[in-house]
Amino acid sequence: METSTPVRSAVVLDDIDRAVIHALEIDGRAPFARIAGVVGVSEQTVARRYRRLRGSGVARVVGLANPRRLGLTTWVVRIRSTPDAAFAIAEALARRPDTSWVELTSGGTEISCVARLRGTADADHLLRHTLPRTPKVVDITAQCVLHIAHGGPLSWREKAAWLTPDQVAALDPGYGLWNLADDGEPTTVEPTEADVRLLAQLGRDGRSGYAELASATGQSESWARRRLDELRRERLLFFELDADPAALGHRTTAALRMSVPPTHLAEVLAELSLHPEVVFAAATTGATNVIAVACLRDEAELYRYLTTRIAALTRVTSVETTTVFRLLKREGAILTAPRRPGGGGGAAG
Repeated sequence: METSTPVRSAVVLDDIDRAVIHALEIDGRAPFARIAGVVGVSEQTVARRYRRLRGSGVARVVGLANPRRLGLTTWVVRIRSTPDAAFAIAEALARRPDTSWVELTSGGTEISCVARLRGTADADHLLRHTLPRTPKVVDITAQCVLHIAHGGPLSWREKAAWLTPDQVAALDPGYGLWNLADDGEPTTVEPTEADVRLLAQLGRDGRSGYAELASATGQSESWARRRLDELRRERLLFFELDADPAALGHRTTAALRMSVPPTHLAEVLAELSLHPEVVFAAATTGATNVIAVACLRDEAELYRYLTTRIAALTRVTSVETTTVFRLLKREGAILTAPRRPGGGGGAAG
């Protein structure tokens, strides 16, 4: 399902780029003509800007299956390995279709990733068999995500101020703006083979045309149009702008793992969701039962964030902070770069 995206080249974003990015956060499938009308530029300008953003690895639209509706369990996995093997293990994890946000952290000695797994069998296979048997893996910690308070298609939209509320409303795709509370219960309907191929193609390119979707699924264009609409209405499919935080001015990404008494979990998560720095916040299993991902301009801003906003969360009893050393995969796309020499591991694939 994954495709390779080049590591971002130097791209300077202007107000039009940022407005297009915000628009695609609201509706990744919005026709360029509609975005142009909202932003106040030509359709050709919007198309050209998106091609530039996508080609340079800054941002791309991806279609993602809703894990909650499809009965998938989300895990945040941390792996410690010997330093010479970390990159190869991370690469192998990035190639798996069930992973996202594969990162090297702690100066490149630790690997972090998100895995969306179906049932206990898949979790058992990856977490108790595949990873422990991978050469040079020293330690594995897996935390099950119990509740997402902020993230997914909401990651940047609520933090951005590039479009006005009226412009945002004009981009409503017709299903209502995404709300995590509307995810719904797991569906009892199993995706068909055509659905699986449709989702795979949208994972490669969320703006695939209906002719491309028809070719990928072996169905007609009218079926592709109708089925995509049905999946969106049923909240089985959403579109996310897979954006490079550094290109948006946030060159430091940090994961904050916090311990919070259960009686104050909802309170802390609600507060974190309002922080402009936070793009993901969730309750998890484990001794550190809250995880937040914050994007900041630099390490100095991270220090200020920790000593002000996080310090003000008096219900938090402990905080562990790690920064991303190298990002190998965001949602869907593997970020390509020259291979590092040497290293072992790789069985995680």
